Amino acid sequence: MVFYNTEIPGLIVLEPKIWEDERGFFFEAFNQRMFNDIAPDVQFVQDNQASSTYGVLRGLHYQVEPYAQAKLVRVLQGEVLDVVVDLREDSETYGHSYSLRLSAANKRQLFVPRGLAHGYVVLSDTAVFFYKVDNYYSKVHEGGICYNDPALKIDWQLPPEDIIVADRDREFPFFGNHRT
Repeated sequence: MVFYNTEIPGLIVLEPKIWEDERGFFFEAFNQRMFNDIAPDVQFVQDNQASSTYGVLRGLHYQVEPYAQAKLVRVLQGEVLDVVVDLREDSETYGHSYSLRLSAANKRQLFVPRGLAHGYVVLSDTAVFFYKVDNYYSKVHEGGICYNDPALKIDWQLPPEDIIVADRDREFPFFGNHRT
């Protein structure tokens, strides 16, 4: 597996080595020893999976301490645009966003450290999104940022009329008004 740093500290793209032949393919999706090289203090406690259709946008979500979560995300079927926003006030990239297409075809994964808001939009007809988290969900510790905050200038790569957002996600505050 190859690891690529992004411009946001701690946000890392993982690209697996894939073995293919006439029978199909094989790759190692997760290896704790290799993962310890990039995030030695992260121990995943839960796996989550979501299925969505074209245009569904989930996010931008985060949890505050003591229930903040790091995530390792990937797509099992279809394609999404995955987006994160740095919420760490002491970070040189505070308020910056990063996006990456994740798909079943490219098999890339993204490690999202604690302190970043996370979301994605489905670009294919359907998508199955899978992610590991290092802390349990707590409703009273959840937060979010409105996906279309003009200050963040996120290009979701879909026409606005095609985006389907839950009321809860649509009502999140803009970046400057979020809680940490």
